[in-house]
Amino acid sequence: MIANLVQLAAEHTEKQNPLLPPGPELLVGTIAFAIVFFFFWKKLLPNINKVLEERRAAIEGGIEEAEAMKTEAQSVLEQYKAQLAEARHEAARLRQEAQEQGAALIAEMRAEGQRQREEIIAAGHAQIEADRKAAASALRQDVGKLATELAGKLVGESLEDHARQSRVIDRFLDELEDKAEAAR
Repeated sequence: MIANLVQLAAEHTEKQNPLLPPGPELLVGTIAFAIVFFFFWKKLLPNINKVLEERRAAIEGGIEEAEAMKTEAQSVLEQYKAQLAEARHEAARLRQEAQEQGAALIAEMRAEGQRQREEIIAAGHAQIEADRKAAASALRQDVGKLATELAGKLVGESLEDHARQSRVIDRFLDELEDKAEAAR
């Protein structure tokens, strides 16, 4: 039987178009294709569709997640920019406060320096006045003594009486002061 099929196939091959397969091969090929197609359609195609659907869902989920992350990143960026602007504003305010405090401190130090200068000048004037009074008192005593001696020599009598001597000296010095003030 196999020999008959081979002989029949050989005769059939010579008569048939080389591009078209022989009938039994075509039938066996079609049945095999139908079995493979049925297997793919029932078993493999659902699994392939399931994997493709999972991929599509993962990709869409990834895109949605990327969009969410992009939105979140944008909001974080805006918060960062707002915080940065606030920090710059705060830094500017602190600089302004520091400048104002520095100016106030300088003004305070100048006022303190002026006050100390005035105190030193006042103390100097008080010391000068005290020295002047002490010098005037010492000069008055010395001039009084000299005037008493000179008056005693001129008058020819001793002016030892203290009360009299004091009155003469005071009167003489008052006259000198009046003349000095009139000369000014």
